[in-house]
Amino acid sequence: MRRSNLSEGVIRTNMEMTLDERICGMKMYKLGDLCSDVVDCPHSTPEWKNEGIRVIRNFNIVNGSLDFSNGFFVDEETFEKRTQRACPEFEDLVISREAPMGAVCMIPKNLKCCLGQRLVLLKINKDVADPNYILFAIQSQFVQKQIQIIDQTGSIVSNLNIPDLKSLRIPLPSLPEQKKIASVLSALDDKIALNKKMNQKLEAMAKRLYDYWFVQYDFPDKNGLPYKTTGGPMTYNPTLKREIPVGWEVSNICPLMEILPGGTPSKAKPEYWNGDIPFFGPTDYCGDVFQLSTEEYITENGLNNCASALYPPKTIFITARGSVGKLIVCGKPMAMNQSCYALKPFDLEKYEYLFYLTKQLIEQLKKKGSGSVFKSINTLDIEQSFLSIAPNEIIELYCKKVKSIFERIKSNTVEIAKLTALRDKLLPLLMNGQVEVD
Repeated sequence: MRRSNLSEGVIRTNMEMTLDERICGMKMYKLGDLCSDVVDCPHSTPEWKNEGIRVIRNFNIVNGSLDFSNGFFVDEETFEKRTQRACPEFEDLVISREAPMGAVCMIPKNLKCCLGQRLVLLKINKDVADPNYILFAIQSQFVQKQIQIIDQTGSIVSNLNIPDLKSLRIPLPSLPEQKKIASVLSALDDKIALNKKMNQKLEAMAKRLYDYWFVQYDFPDKNGLPYKTTGGPMTYNPTLKREIPVGWEVSNICPLMEILPGGTPSKAKPEYWNGDIPFFGPTDYCGDVFQLSTEEYITENGLNNCASALYPPKTIFITARGSVGKLIVCGKPMAMNQSCYALKPFDLEKYEYLFYLTKQLIEQLKKKGSGSVFKSINTLDIEQSFLSIAPNEIIELYCKKVKSIFERIKSNTVEIAKLTALRDKLLPLLMNGQVEVD
C-alpha cells in the first residue's frame, strides 16, 4: 500500500514545494515517505547468550557502519519474537533513537540479526529512493542538524521519537542521480573500510606477539629461543596464582603509568567550547588504536577551567563509564571528559607494550565482574589489579619490533581521517547539485 501511495502523489512536484523545502534547489521529502515501513524495536532487554544470532545495539553503529567488536547474541526463539513485526534484511537501514541520536548504518548481505533497544528499522522504498543514498543523506550535516534541534528541544532523556524521525527532511534528486552520488561516496567508504581492515590485521599481529611473549612467556631468551617452551626457569607467584618467569615482577600498572582524571568545562560558558583542542568522550571511540579527532573541541580557556589536562600523544585513554573498557592512544594532544581516565606512561616510548598491558588489565577486570559487561571502572579497580611485568630489556625489544606496525596503523588512520573529511565535504556538494557526477 505504501508503494502505491507514493506513486499516486506522496512524491510531489516541484511546484508544490515550499521555498524552505527547495533549499539549494533540491526537492525535500519526509523520511517516512521514502520508506515502505518504519519499525520500532522491541522495548525490552532479551536474555543474552554467548553465541547465536547477533543483536545490533546502538554502540555497534560506528561512522555509518556496523562494528561487532562487542558482540551480543540471542537464541532462535528470542530472535523470532523480536522480528515478529519485521526482520532486518540486506540494505535496510537502522537508526538509533538515543545514545547517540541519529547514528545510522545499513544491514549488510548475509547478516541474520535482530534489533536491541533504542533502534528503529527503516525499510527504504527502492522505487523512489536508493538505500545507499539515504544512508549518506542521514549522515549529512543537513539532516544531523535537524536531529540536533530535536535533541535540544527534547525531554531530560533525549529521544528521537517515531513521528519526528518520519518527519526528517531528506534532499532527494532523481533515482539515477541518487545512485551516482551513492556510488562516488561508496568508493570513498570502500577505501576507508579497506584501511580499517588493514589496521585490524596489523593490530592483531602486534597483539599476537604480545600474547606470545607476555602471556605465554615465550619471549626470546638470551639465545633467541622461546623462553618457556625451551625450559626457561619459572617461579610460582601466590598473588597471580600461576607460574611466571624468574626475574619478572608482579605489580599493578602504577609504577609504569600515572592515572589521571578528565573533566568537562561548563556548558554554560560558550567561550570554553568550539576551540581547537580535541575533547574525547566515550562516544568518540570508533574502534581504532589512535584517536585523531573528536566530536567536541574546547578552547584554551575551557581547558584551564576543567579537571582535564592536555594529554600528550602516546597517552592511553580508558573509558570508565558508559561504553566501559575501551582503549585509545592519543594521536595528537587531547583533553577528555570525566567518564575516562588517562594512563600517561612515565616512558612514552613504551606505549605499545603499555597499550596491550592495559588491554590485559581490562580482561582481568571483566573476569572479576560479570563477564563481557561491566558498569564502571574506578582507580581502586586499577590499583588492585596485578599483572606480571616483564624486565625493561624485554619490553624495549618488543616495542622495537612493533614500532613500524604502530606507525603504519597511525598512517592508515590519518588517511582514513582525510578520506572521511573528503567524503563529508563532497556529500552536501553532491546532494545540492554544486558538484555533478558524470
